[in-house]
Amino acid sequence: MADTTTPRNAVIVSNPGTFSFSRKEVGAETHDHVKDYYGKVLKKTSDLKSNACVPCDRPTPPYIKEALGEIHPDVTARYFGCGLVVPECVEGCRLLDLGCGSGRDCYMLSKLVGENGHVTGVDMTENQLEVARKYIDYHMQRFGYKKPNVNFVHGFIEALSEAGLEEESYDIVISNCVLNLSPDKTSVLRETYNVLKDGGELYFSDVYSSSRISESLRSNKVLWGECLSGALWWQDFIGLAEEVGFCTPRLVTASVVSVGNAELEKLLGDYKFVSATYRLFKLPKNSERKPSLVIYNGNITGSEEDLEFDAQYAFKVNEVLVVDGDMSSILKNSRFSEEFSFQTLAPGACYTTPKVRSLDPFELTERSDAAAVLPSTGGCCGPQSQSCM
Repeated sequence: MADTTTPRNAVIVSNPGTFSFSRKEVGAETHDHVKDYYGKVLKKTSDLKSNACVPCDRPTPPYIKEALGEIHPDVTARYFGCGLVVPECVEGCRLLDLGCGSGRDCYMLSKLVGENGHVTGVDMTENQLEVARKYIDYHMQRFGYKKPNVNFVHGFIEALSEAGLEEESYDIVISNCVLNLSPDKTSVLRETYNVLKDGGELYFSDVYSSSRISESLRSNKVLWGECLSGALWWQDFIGLAEEVGFCTPRLVTASVVSVGNAELEKLLGDYKFVSATYRLFKLPKNSERKPSLVIYNGNITGSEEDLEFDAQYAFKVNEVLVVDGDMSSILKNSRFSEEFSFQTLAPGACYTTPKVRSLDPFELTERSDAAAVLPSTGGCCGPQSQSCM
């Protein structure tokens, strides 16, 4: 049954729009367990006891599939992610991978950012980092780079500054099925916010629960290691992200997590889980957030015809689309600013706007397969809602 009490490290919703998050010290015992689980118990993907950390079955774009095909098999064999964390428009960017493990996502992105970009992976598990570092030269030669554009750092994702990572030094931070393993999720998001530049983005996949997990289940080491009992209730995540300073999260994709283990399913009872990808942007202080008309220019690799930004917005080349204030500010103040042209909304004019989508990942999975994969679009003449400015 879902827990009706307030567990540690959970958002307390006392009334709509009011959030507080209990901060507890990083749990050394939890860290030790996770390090053992991913460094000693799990030697390869097939050692997992559930489907929570199995990648979703969404189609992989050709340019990403090509990059993944060049990753060394030993690195891929120790991959434990639950999603595909490849944000668009990454050429020349500085990226940070939280909980990089054996480095699969780091190496894939090191090819996509190019020789002038850079990728840093941070992880607390030395066994995983040993595998990642072993293949730096292999991948740089494979990609034809004269010098490495990737490095790996030993440290905790709850204490990035202590690991030597400078504030406001990254364009993008990614994370793949790692936040749920942290005993101090507040610190993870806060530290991530601090290392991002203004306009920077946290683009990540993780497992979320249908309600707050009970303390008894949170103490189960196998369920925690399998990315289940440490999962946040999705509503708590939304409140926490905004409390830390990020603008309202943008839900990208979601898919149902089938536990696939009768013993674990019995322990979990009525809890349900999804794997979801969200985008969180760090916008400059006092940035203007007014709706505007935008036109996508089609110059982003892999999105030459259209750019599926999230579950609400898909931009087609040369099509005029009205976006809400948050999205307008995101596009103007992030790495996407040169990929769009902007027009001011005429006072009193009526425009067709895309339907507002819920941030609930469970709701997204309940739609038809087509709706769950392809975001809804709406141009100035599209079959969406009308709004007058």
